[in-house]
Amino acid sequence: MDIPETLQQDFSGAPLRRDSLDPDPLRQFESWFKYALESDYPAPNAVSLATASSNNEPSVRTVLVKQFDTEGFVFYTNYNSTKATQIEGASSVSLLFPWVQLGRQVIITGPATKISQEASARYFYSRSRGSQLSAWSSQQSCPVDSRRELEDALQEIERRFSNDAVPLPQFWGGYRVHVLTYEFWQSRPDRLHDRFRYTRGVDNDWGITRLSP
Repeated sequence: MDIPETLQQDFSGAPLRRDSLDPDPLRQFESWFKYALESDYPAPNAVSLATASSNNEPSVRTVLVKQFDTEGFVFYTNYNSTKATQIEGASSVSLLFPWVQLGRQVIITGPATKISQEASARYFYSRSRGSQLSAWSSQQSCPVDSRRELEDALQEIERRFSNDAVPLPQFWGGYRVHVLTYEFWQSRPDRLHDRFRYTRGVDNDWGITRLSP
């Protein structure tokens, strides 16, 4: 079906100029992320994570970034999941922060590697008990016959750890995306958007290039 023209919305914002960009892309990202937080944007840390299979078949899903700093962007998952299997085969990934209503998006690319078990444990123990139990009960990405099968698996895990703290599963933890490129996209009128890409150099300096929209 055709998408009605009435669904088109203009989220155009102020110009994004080269001389207004921070030379450090992480500081530029922090500025935009804080703006999203202050704007009460829902789940501003939700990103589309793109990976590829060994046959170069693309795959994308939404994950939550739980930390970002000079070392990269961290998310958590089941290490037996499709995304984790694909990362182990081809570590290059892309993250998209789709801040649509703000007229902005940020695209990040780079290799993803597992974080330490200690770091994964610190985050795991900060989660609710229910989320900890779900991490144990779900064989992420595997087929199931019914919702009842999931609920039965959860009940079994609840019984297993009924009198104990829930330990960190060996098959669960974090990945850190080590950033090679950032792209900042600002919506402008009539689709003549502003786009700038930061690219990491050999000396870890950053080059900035304006891209055609």
